[in-house]
Amino acid sequence: MPFARLASATTPTCHIGLGLAAVGRPGYINLGRDEDLPESRSVDALRARTHELLDAAYFQGVRYFDVARSYGRSEEFLADWLSARPDIDDIVVGSKWGYTYTAGWTTDAEKHEVKDHSLGTYERQRAETAAILGERLDLYQIHSVTPDSPALTDKELHARLAEAAAQGTTIGFSTSGPSQAEAIRAALAVTVDGEPIFRTVQSTYNALETSAAPALAEAHDAGLTVIVKEGMANGRLADPYAPEALKAVAAETSLGCDAVALALILRRPWAGVVLSGAATVTQLASNLHAAVVDLDEDQLNRLAELVEDPQEYWTRRSSLPWH
Repeated sequence: MPFARLASATTPTCHIGLGLAAVGRPGYINLGRDEDLPESRSVDALRARTHELLDAAYFQGVRYFDVARSYGRSEEFLADWLSARPDIDDIVVGSKWGYTYTAGWTTDAEKHEVKDHSLGTYERQRAETAAILGERLDLYQIHSVTPDSPALTDKELHARLAEAAAQGTTIGFSTSGPSQAEAIRAALAVTVDGEPIFRTVQSTYNALETSAAPALAEAHDAGLTVIVKEGMANGRLADPYAPEALKAVAAETSLGCDAVALALILRRPWAGVVLSGAATVTQLASNLHAAVVDLDEDQLNRLAELVEDPQEYWTRRSSLPWH
């Protein structure tokens, strides 16, 4: 598996990855993003911002980079960066299929992405990703699997995914919604010729939404690499939006709310990679401090009180505006 490369990494930030959802397209749902990005969100402006972030992340020890077909031009921006730095050969690149970007490089589209987990969409998007990332793609994930996703029952799709795995591409899936645990357990049961096809799972887990934890522990025990997304709850755990309890603990550590929020996830024994979704180099640097945050039992107990009901959490997330 490509994530075995991280096992020999010596930097404390090697288990923090960089996701490009917030900078691969002009619109996204992170709080504060309207101030984080330049007024001009042209393709060239966001390409430059992405390359700046990738340079800073790599220099500071980050070795996993996460994109998706629906993240605007994220695959293209990452491929451009890699082409300009052919000596970089120690990173892991993951992308996702299952959503099609439909916003046309605007921030006020009626729909920014359309979900479809059919075999036809896989074949189309796999070809698109291959044309952009080529052999640099290590991991290809189904984007946002839910318990009712046809990707969990489509035997022909499973056979195609197994073919891709046999050719050297690691196959994974991501989850979203209040039933993440159910989706994870259903995906763990998917096999081809008696062999599991999924080797990674990427799920939302943070100080507010912890419901997937038991299933993620089961996935880890089954040998999957666990990637945690939305550790900042789309900005709700960053200054100035963070809950007062988180702000208090952050003040005690002399670090940012974001570093504490991500450190809480890094403590989980099943967490293989925790994604930063930084939109600025300053945010990224602050996020990376998570690797050195030390939380005591009292602080952990206070942060545990922040957990929300999953249905309420996901209802609020779905109401966040696109910036």
